[in-house]
Amino acid sequence: MTSIRFFHVADLHLGSPFKGITSMPDHQLKTLRNSTFDAFQTLIQSAVQEKPDFILVVGDIYDGEDRSLRAQHKFQQGMEVLNEHQIPVFICHGNHDHLGGKWTRFQLSSNVHVFQKKTEKVHIRIRQQDIYISGFSYKERHVKESMISSYSEANDKEAIHIGMLHGSLAGDKTHDVYAPFTKDELISKNYDYWALGHIHKRQVLHMEPPIVYSGNIQSRHRNEKGPKGFYDVTLTKGDAQLTFIPTSAIIYDQVICPCNDIVHANEWFEVIEVAIEQFRSKYGAGVLEVKLTEVNANTLAMLDGTPMDEWLSMVRETQEMRDPLIWVQSISMETSKTIDMESSGLTDNVISVMGNWDTKDWKEIVRDVYQHPRMSRFMETLTEEDYKTIGRKASEFIQKELVVKE
Repeated sequence: MTSIRFFHVADLHLGSPFKGITSMPDHQLKTLRNSTFDAFQTLIQSAVQEKPDFILVVGDIYDGEDRSLRAQHKFQQGMEVLNEHQIPVFICHGNHDHLGGKWTRFQLSSNVHVFQKKTEKVHIRIRQQDIYISGFSYKERHVKESMISSYSEANDKEAIHIGMLHGSLAGDKTHDVYAPFTKDELISKNYDYWALGHIHKRQVLHMEPPIVYSGNIQSRHRNEKGPKGFYDVTLTKGDAQLTFIPTSAIIYDQVICPCNDIVHANEWFEVIEVAIEQFRSKYGAGVLEVKLTEVNANTLAMLDGTPMDEWLSMVRETQEMRDPLIWVQSISMETSKTIDMESSGLTDNVISVMGNWDTKDWKEIVRDVYQHPRMSRFMETLTEEDYKTIGRKASEFIQKELVVKE
């Protein structure tokens, strides 16, 4: 039986501004802001080397509806390279790069097919195998209605049918819900593969047939942790092999640094250095959250003597001239369960003051929530025990959640 091979790509977000990182030195910030373009170049180079039969790009090529001139130019150049190697590309636009936006147009090369606002089915033939690819582009940013009924059912049992859909699983409120669908609706179309976009987390919703989010090709903030990339898919009737190909130029992640019984600053810096270097050797460039674990009273006393933002600044300084880039975005702390809650410094003073508060004081603290004209009717009256619990939880939070962020 004839097999075909294609790349399933989505959510390039070329030209993403990477908001929220303001303290990074200019030369490092430039590297960060180029990362979506670097990830895209990795995709193009992989295609040139591997020569898939075609490439699917399932929405959000650009980060905004205005489609920056630089982003469009980079993309157009990439399509020209693929055209030189005779690799067809099928594109549908999503909510970020919808057809209703305003931008300076680039003419794409002849190997590129762009789906328009009305769902259509395109026929191609590869090694005597008929293939039908169906999809649509967002006509405007907000496509709230389901689009599944606009996809025709697969009636030709000998052909391979692929659906491209930039949308959300119905009921999933973790992201903006656009073009909602259910797995049963997709399965009912009898397609051989559903290539999804919009959700940046790589995931396989169903395997027979494959209903797949490839995720985005480059993380853009701390909530998009881990390597990003695309799927290299080998597909026959009734069987699919998915291989993840990483493209991330910079990886967002967290490193864990055990700090039990560290009492000297040089020991602390060494633990941080080891963790960062292990990450660098495995992944390369990264934006990291450093999490300190097993922090006992001795280590906490050492750290408490200097503002945490100064510790963070010193860690950044040790990494500033290293290559590839590692930017430490934050330092958080998880104290040992056996730590003495009566620690020193500002933490001790705050907890001590809170310990002297009575029920009247706690009522004053929480009154904005419990006297809210709309919220209060949904909340139960607090008891004396509830106020004690609030005080205990607040003390634990202050003790354990010493966090410095951008």
